[in-house]
Amino acid sequence: MNPQDWKLILLALIAITSLIVLITKAKVNAFLSLLMASLIVGLGAVLLLDVPTRDATGKVLAAIDGKTSAYTVLGVLKSFGDGLGATLAGTAGVIALGTMLGKLLAESGGAEVLASRMARIFGPNRIQWCIMALALAVGLTTWFAVGLVLLLPILLTLTHETRQPFLRLTLPLLACLSVMHGVMPPHPGPVVAVEALKANMGLVLFWGFVIGIPTAAVAGPIYAKFVVGRVQANPPPIAQKTTSTDPRFRLPGFGLTLFSILCPVLLMLLATVAELLLPKGHPVREAAQFIGHPTLALLLAVLLASVTLGTRCGYTRAEVLKFTEQCIGAVGLTILVIGGGGGFARVLRDSGVAEAIGRAGDAAHLSPLLYGWLVSAFIRVATGSATVAITTASGLLVPVLAAHPEMNPHQVALIICAVGCGSLFLSHLNDAGFWIVKDSLGLSVGQTLKTWTVCETIVGIAGMLFSLIAFHWAARL
Repeated sequence: MNPQDWKLILLALIAITSLIVLITKAKVNAFLSLLMASLIVGLGAVLLLDVPTRDATGKVLAAIDGKTSAYTVLGVLKSFGDGLGATLAGTAGVIALGTMLGKLLAESGGAEVLASRMARIFGPNRIQWCIMALALAVGLTTWFAVGLVLLLPILLTLTHETRQPFLRLTLPLLACLSVMHGVMPPHPGPVVAVEALKANMGLVLFWGFVIGIPTAAVAGPIYAKFVVGRVQANPPPIAQKTTSTDPRFRLPGFGLTLFSILCPVLLMLLATVAELLLPKGHPVREAAQFIGHPTLALLLAVLLASVTLGTRCGYTRAEVLKFTEQCIGAVGLTILVIGGGGGFARVLRDSGVAEAIGRAGDAAHLSPLLYGWLVSAFIRVATGSATVAITTASGLLVPVLAAHPEMNPHQVALIICAVGCGSLFLSHLNDAGFWIVKDSLGLSVGQTLKTWTVCETIVGIAGMLFSLIAFHWAARL
C-alpha cells in the first residue's frame, strides 16, 4: 500500500460516516444520502488527489502522449449514473416480479392454505417446525414485513389453539423470514450482491438453503428454548375476520400454491444443474439457462400465479392487474435506494477507493468472506438498513475478489451468504424492522431488544460461522 491508498481509504471512511449520520441522525432519505456520500468520495478524489480516469470495467485508461487523463467532477456524476443504471438493470426486474408474486400469494389466501395443511402434516408436537416451514415457503418470495403481516394471523391462531408459549412459535417465524430476506434471491440484497460479484444465482439459492436453515434453527427454536422462561410476552388478541359470502371467491389448492411459490426456485436450480452437468453449447443447457434466468423464471412464476392464485380463485384479470400495480408502488423507494447503492459503489470504484480498500484487505490478510461480513455488519448496525449494508459491502468486495482469482463459484456464493447474514446483524432502534416486529407482536421496547435483536445477532454470527466452514470446504471443489 502507498500513501495515496490511505488517503483514499480515509475518504471512504468519511463518506461512510457521513452516510450513517445523514440516515440515522439527520433523517435524510437513503437515496439522497447515498448520492451525497458519493459526491464526498468523488469530489474529494478529484480535488485533493491525482486520480486517473477508468473505463467501464474499472481499469485505468491507457495513457496518451505519456499522460493519463484525470478523473473529473463531471466524471463523478457520470460514474454515479452509470452505477445506478447498471445495478437497476440487473435487479429492478427481479425485485418487481418477486414482489408481484408475493402480493398474489397474500391476496389469494394461499398462506392460510399452506398453514392449515402443514399444521396437519407436522402435528401439534412439532408445531415449531411447521412455523419454520411456512416461513421458509412464504419468505422465499415475500419481503420480511409482508411475510410477517401475512403469517401473523396464522401464528396467533396456532398459539391460541396449541396453548404453547408465544415466543416459542414467534422466534422461529422471525428467524426464518429474516434469513430468507437477507440471503435468498429474489430479495433485493442478495440480488444486488449476485449482480455485483457476478455470482451464479442457482448456487446462491443452493447455499442459501444449506446455510440459512441451520442458521434459522439456531436463532429460532434453539434460542426460543432459552428465552421463553426469561422473557414474558403475551400474544396480541386475534382480529375478528368477516367471512365473504361471495361464491365466486375460493381458496387455492395446497399443491398449486406450493408449486407457484417454488416454481422460480426450481427453474433457477434447473439452470444450475444443467450448467454443471452439460457441456457449453449443448442445446438443453442453453434452454435450461434461458428459462432459469432469474428474470424469466420469475416472469413465468408470476404468469402462473396470475392463474393459480388469481383468476382460478375467482378474481378478474382487472383485479389481478390491480394487485400487481399496487405492490410496485410500495417498493419504488427501495428500488431507488438499491440503485443509489450501486451508484455509490461505482464512484468508490472509479475514484480508486475500492481498489485501495482491496489492497488493505489483502494487507490485513483477512479472508474475503470475513472482510465482507465485517463491512456489511458495521454498516447494518450503523444505518439500520440491510439493503444499504449488503449493497455497499458488495461494491467494496469487487476489487477484493478480483485479487483472488482462485475463488470458485461455490466460494463466491458463500461469500454472498455471509454478507447477507452480516446485513441482518444486531437490529436495533434505528431499524424499521425493529419497530415493525415490536408493533405487530405487541411487545415493549425492552422485550423486542431481548428477543428480536438477540435473534438477529445470532442470525448474523451463526450464518457467518456456517458460511466460513462451508467456504473452506468448498475450496477443495
